[in-house]
Amino acid sequence: MVFCVVNRGAPGKLELPECDVAVFGFGGLGEVDFEKELTGESGKFEEAARLSQSMNCGLVCGCKTVSRGLVRKSVAVADRGKLLGISDMNHVLDGEQFKSGVGLGFYKVGGCKIGLCIENDLMFPDTFKALSLCGCNAAVVVMEEIYDGIPPLLIRSYAYLYGMPIVMCAGRTACFADISGAIATSVQDVTLFEICPQNKYHIVTTRTRGFSSETKSDY
Repeated sequence: MVFCVVNRGAPGKLELPECDVAVFGFGGLGEVDFEKELTGESGKFEEAARLSQSMNCGLVCGCKTVSRGLVRKSVAVADRGKLLGISDMNHVLDGEQFKSGVGLGFYKVGGCKIGLCIENDLMFPDTFKALSLCGCNAAVVVMEEIYDGIPPLLIRSYAYLYGMPIVMCAGRTACFADISGAIATSVQDVTLFEICPQNKYHIVTTRTRGFSSETKSDY
């Protein structure tokens, strides 16, 4: 499965190489006003869906969505001409001027189960643990920029610990971490990463104090 990460450019304004999923950062759609989308004044989501149809691929695109004056960091997902949904960042930190979302972004794109992680959500391991438990084949992280070496370190750790490859689009940097702990980065305008989704499981046994036979017999 081939992921194409676009560090520069917007949907509909460049020709993409052949891929299964194209990933755009927050510069892809910019700011999207839901009211204008509904009234037809704006057609940014439609443009993204059209690109996924013309390229016959899935599309993941960061944006800032506006609804009744509330701004969220979001990601729109389309697959072969159909807009599958918009997911929002769940964690707002230190008084940031955004509205938090709720729930996980989890979509079936081109037969592959893809989970989303948006900006601050990368700092919370439960995001990836939950996606892994849901049977996620690959995760996509969308950030505005990488300001230090922490985000690549985190996706490398999560990919190894939770057994799913992770692709990250962050400003002008693209990263890929596989389940072995290996990582690759690129600052090219367009980068292709080939992913082999795997479902490898291990039997893990733990010992817990309590749950005596007397307690079990009462049920």
